[in-house]
Amino acid sequence: MAGPYRGVWPVVPTIFTETGDLDLEGQKRALDCMVDQGSDGLCILANYSEQFLLSDEEREILARHCIEHVAGRIPVIVAASHYSTRIVVERCRRAAELGASMMMLMPPYHGAALKGTEEQTREQFARASEAGLPIMVQDAPLSGVELSVPFLVRLAQEIDEVAYFKIETPQAAAKLRALIRAGGGAIEGPFDGEEAITLLADLDAGATGTMPSALVPDLLKPIVEAHRNGRRDEAVAAYGRVLPLINFENRQCGLRACKALMQAGGVIRSDHVRAPLGPLAPEVRAGLMELARPLDPVSLRWGR
Repeated sequence: MAGPYRGVWPVVPTIFTETGDLDLEGQKRALDCMVDQGSDGLCILANYSEQFLLSDEEREILARHCIEHVAGRIPVIVAASHYSTRIVVERCRRAAELGASMMMLMPPYHGAALKGTEEQTREQFARASEAGLPIMVQDAPLSGVELSVPFLVRLAQEIDEVAYFKIETPQAAAKLRALIRAGGGAIEGPFDGEEAITLLADLDAGATGTMPSALVPDLLKPIVEAHRNGRRDEAVAAYGRVLPLINFENRQCGLRACKALMQAGGVIRSDHVRAPLGPLAPEVRAGLMELARPLDPVSLRWGR
């Protein structure tokens, strides 16, 4: 599927058994549920996929498994960040072979001490572009790397494949607005992220897509579509209904929230997360469900 890509592209959770092994059948059900929720695309092996808790072998298994199972129904982005340029290049090449539609990369970093300079970041992205896939730059505080608007524009202007940007920094709307203004047509896909907690402001700033978690993509899509079609009052009202749940996810649950809903709705058998992450506390889980049930998300009834 060719771009330009826009809309709601949730991050796919990695599904485990209660013992922490990959649950590939559960993974298929999660993917099918996300497709049925009206997702415009999916992102695999990202931070909300617990990528930092997966072995290289598991990454390969999941990349193949997810792309083959989605089977072109909607496009799939593969997150491929690593400090090593050589590993990033290989991950991008392999994703292209498997049929991915796009790569998502953070700047090279490894803890607080090792952070790629602008030239090192540009070189890594240029090498990654050799795989021939569009690249989404993930601009998130996790890396600790400052990506200025002029540098992001430079990446877009100098590397044809760099055309999408997921902005998750504080004051994301202001950065999106500045990026679009400075980059013009080179900024093909300005996206937001961070569970869409600033979605309305980001759409007002010109974002054409969002990459949230897999919690409620079905409830976010009408917001994005209403805003795109000039029905801002409708978008504001819908956003107001879902925002308490998104805030609870963002501040209380993190990546565990979407799995908890999928398990409660019979999509998956286990919402296990790998150590050192731990399960949701019972009272946190109860609070999540209290906010989710009145909204009737697809994930709470898909498997029933």
